Amino acid sequence: MKKTVVISASLKPYKYSNKVVCLLSDNEYEVVAIGAKNGMIKNIEVLTEKISVREVDTVTLYLSAQKQVEYYDYILGLRPKRIIMNPGAENDELKVLAENSNIEVVEHCTLIMLNMGIY
Repeated sequence: MKKTVVISASLKPYKYSNKVVCLLSDNEYEVVAIGAKNGMIKNIEVLTEKISVREVDTVTLYLSAQKQVEYYDYILGLRPKRIIMNPGAENDELKVLAENSNIEVVEHCTLIMLNMGIY
């Protein structure tokens, strides 16, 4: 299954990033959740550190472009096959950096992609 790193995973159940972590887990995807606060979303631990992760298929972003800057090296260093920029997370600068590293960039909603079966 596609290993996914969710950046800016929220512990608040009404947030889209939280719903995505749950849906990914329900569909048996391996999920690494990085957020502002430690805690749990279902059975997934939310980490506050940028941990090393191997064989990442997808990074899905829930951070504004301004807040992504501190994650550029981390995201690119994960060498994902693709980055999903959810609504509000679109970022032309990161898009160029990713594409120059042969990483596909998708501007879409991860939740919708999962529900439509196009993830």
